[in-house]
Amino acid sequence: MTETIDINITKTNHSKIHEADLEKPQFGSVYSDHMFLADYSNGQWQDLRIVPYGNLSISPANTTLHYASTIFEGLKANRSADGEILVFRPDANARRLQVSAERMCMPPVPEELFMSGLTELLRLDSSWVPSAPGTSLYIRPLQLAMDPYIGIRPSNSYQFLIITGPVGAYYAEPVKVKIETNYTRAAQGGTGFAKTGGNYAAALKPAVDAQKEGFNQLIWTDAKTHEFVEESGTMNLMFVINDTLVTAPAGDTILNGITRDSIIQLAKDQGMKVEERPVRVREVIDSIENGSMQEAFGAGTAATVAQIKLIHHEGVDYHLPPIEGWKYSADFLDTLTKIKTGEIADPHNWIYKI
Repeated sequence: MTETIDINITKTNHSKIHEADLEKPQFGSVYSDHMFLADYSNGQWQDLRIVPYGNLSISPANTTLHYASTIFEGLKANRSADGEILVFRPDANARRLQVSAERMCMPPVPEELFMSGLTELLRLDSSWVPSAPGTSLYIRPLQLAMDPYIGIRPSNSYQFLIITGPVGAYYAEPVKVKIETNYTRAAQGGTGFAKTGGNYAAALKPAVDAQKEGFNQLIWTDAKTHEFVEESGTMNLMFVINDTLVTAPAGDTILNGITRDSIIQLAKDQGMKVEERPVRVREVIDSIENGSMQEAFGAGTAATVAQIKLIHHEGVDYHLPPIEGWKYSADFLDTLTKIKTGEIADPHNWIYKI
């Protein structure tokens, strides 16, 4: 990245770090002392600042409250054994936020602004990056419309923020998922590839219904026919079939996951065959029944790798082979974890050091 740009910093007088559990932090419930903000008005980003973490003040007529004009990202920072703070592929998150902004008719956040705000915020709150095994600092950049206007049009003003907080494991054990063939997460021509709040709000009811039935998450299927699998909850979905890594191609309805991309690269590095292609529900079920399905897992920032032990479809539970015998997903998780914490070499320059 280029040199950091000018950011006004106001430090808190009352740090909360001594009240936080950095050994076993609960995911998404504790936030660090400061946050980064930038305002967009009159056609430019301005007033770059870091201030104590706190509530926002917005109009009841705020465009985002009424029309979900908001996008976000998610990434993590880890602490290495020698104390360095390592961030995994933040440049990819900066670029993907710009893709979401274009789809949602929002002004893009320049990569230099994104990286400078992130860098200065993590330097200031460096003590919040935990070091216990399985922990990290979750980083949430977000952008929202700020016009106090009730009307269907792009906003003229926006705010970009970065907040952070220590987290532990997202899933404590392998998950059970249900193939969803009624509700739809995304359709062609829609916003499925963008990280916009409305996508996730629409997914809440079917996900809650599935949890009431005893499943951790859903496998979403295509909106038109429900014959092809797409994502698993908020993660990309990946299979190992006959020693081949198989995953649906990113596109209109499937998020271009950074963890997904990283796993595909790791698979290619070790000479594993990779197929990015449409995957039918029938193929998933048949491959479990005939024994060619060796592993199934979700890939995403929150969990990194979430192994799937059971897939439910049309009233039937399909059990995958015992997790203890899995080698591919466990190896992907182990390799990514060691790259993120600086334990092994980073051949693809994925790590950004603060």
